[in-house]
Amino acid sequence: MAATYKAPLRDIRFVLHDVLDVSRIAELPGYEDATPDIVDAVLEEAAKMCENELFPINRSGDEEGCTFENGVVRTPAGFKEAYKTFIEAGWTSIAADPKYGGQGLPKTLNFVIEEMICSANLAFGMYPGLSAGAYNAIAAHATDELKQRYLPKLGDGSWSGTMCLTEPHCGTDLGLIRTRAVPADDGTFRVTGTKIFISAGEHDLTENIIHLVLAKLPDAPEGTRGISLFLVPKFIPDDRNAPGARNGVACGSIEHKMGIKASATCVLNFDDAVGWMVGEPHRGLQAMFTMMNVARLAVGMQGLGIGEAAYQGAVDYARDRTSGRALTGAKYPDQSADPIIVHPDVRRNLLTMRALNEGARALSYWIGTEIDIAHHHPDPATRQAADDLVQLMTPIIKAFLTDIGFDNANRGVQIYGGHGYIREHGMEQYVRDARITQLYEGTNGIQALDLVGRKLSTGMGRLLRRFFHPVDAYIAEKKGDAALKDFTGPLAKAFQRLQQATAGLAQKAMANPDEAGAAATPYLRMFALVALAYMWTRMAEVATAKIAVGEDIAFHTAKLKTGRYFMEQVLPEHLSAFAVAMAGARTVMALDDDEF
Repeated sequence: MAATYKAPLRDIRFVLHDVLDVSRIAELPGYEDATPDIVDAVLEEAAKMCENELFPINRSGDEEGCTFENGVVRTPAGFKEAYKTFIEAGWTSIAADPKYGGQGLPKTLNFVIEEMICSANLAFGMYPGLSAGAYNAIAAHATDELKQRYLPKLGDGSWSGTMCLTEPHCGTDLGLIRTRAVPADDGTFRVTGTKIFISAGEHDLTENIIHLVLAKLPDAPEGTRGISLFLVPKFIPDDRNAPGARNGVACGSIEHKMGIKASATCVLNFDDAVGWMVGEPHRGLQAMFTMMNVARLAVGMQGLGIGEAAYQGAVDYARDRTSGRALTGAKYPDQSADPIIVHPDVRRNLLTMRALNEGARALSYWIGTEIDIAHHHPDPATRQAADDLVQLMTPIIKAFLTDIGFDNANRGVQIYGGHGYIREHGMEQYVRDARITQLYEGTNGIQALDLVGRKLSTGMGRLLRRFFHPVDAYIAEKKGDAALKDFTGPLAKAFQRLQQATAGLAQKAMANPDEAGAAATPYLRMFALVALAYMWTRMAEVATAKIAVGEDIAFHTAKLKTGRYFMEQVLPEHLSAFAVAMAGARTVMALDDDEF
């Protein structure tokens, strides 16, 4: 039985409308048109696009992959046609600024659409996803002239974008880059160097590709303080803003990868290429972080998207595949065997997938709404508070959602059994595609270090308070609600341990930075589980109220059952994460390098 995908619109609406009250976003300046009715209509159309156009070419795109010949990269059959349909329907311009031809809809809506795209066809989603990141960086840091020239083309999808950071000798440590940018007499720069692992670096979907390249000026200081950012187009725009002369950038090869094979991952060689500086000299890393932070959240949505697709395929298979009888006696006596969904271990896998997906969806959409508040709320203090929360949660969403995406894909294979290992059933592709999400835009270990090394200490814990204070207040408010005791009790205990771990980690790390490094990954997982427990408690509160008034009882009852499973069977994982985080660095650092 092949994998299937249907956009989970009922659950999406529950989170957006009932839990988060997305109508609040329409009250923000500039978002007046984003009413709940408009949001639902857009999501309905996005679901059709993903189900009917993108999902059908997911497996074929994986099997064919991209091809490279004489410097030309071709995407798999059907991708050009799907991309044309995609941009003609306006999906690349959803959150783009109306000033440059965009639709100006909320980032929250874009988050939801990204989830659906990544469920349907992650490799396809890489192309518009990179363009959106380039758009955001140019919009935030480029001159008005560059904005006028490039943003309308990126917004309408006729041009695409990339981010060029990594080089053959350096990845995370960008201070080691060797790509150089020499000033020219006309105010432009000549960029020379090699970049690797460049997603969508060369392809046949758009008429031009706009590269955002990190490079160093001749007088650059050492390390990351000497990095500048440059816009380097594949074709230099002419006076009519059409692709003109070919620039000095060429694809040297494409990578042969474990997954996302329909996404072209390129080696790009820049040879005296004409570029324009974006932002200030030697401040390119700060400008690029505008793109990277958005990309990290988008990668988190990739993890959620794959986790959802894997769950749907696994549920369909478990309902259809028969094997043995239920332990308590035949559940389907009219059949020769029961479907495997009756077996406790299969159910455990399915419920774990579902509980993690639904909790992660609520968490990520919540942060999506905070992005809109940070950008559009009229009150500066409210904007700052929202931005603080987004900064804090970005490494958690990137790392945890991609971890559970990979884990859920593996659970899907387990449920399929031997069939899951066979290509034609589609489940093994999710495992291969999901694996990269834990690596790019900063490995998940780097995300954990960012959380404990930067985010916890910023402003003497200011970012941390944006999460701790509302959760603490919510627990205090709801702890007496008997209908929520299955949720508030476990949440309160887990939250208390998270506070304990945070205080202990801060104290130890001041004396020895290795303590923070050793604890970072289990601490991030613990934090994420508590965050999901908070969202599940909020969802349970809403579901309980809906049942009380007789609204969609079956849906809300299933929501409560799934939430109780999370609290009882998944949240306890925070105990082991707490123990590991508190164990310290002694045994981690005990072996000498040559003893490995």
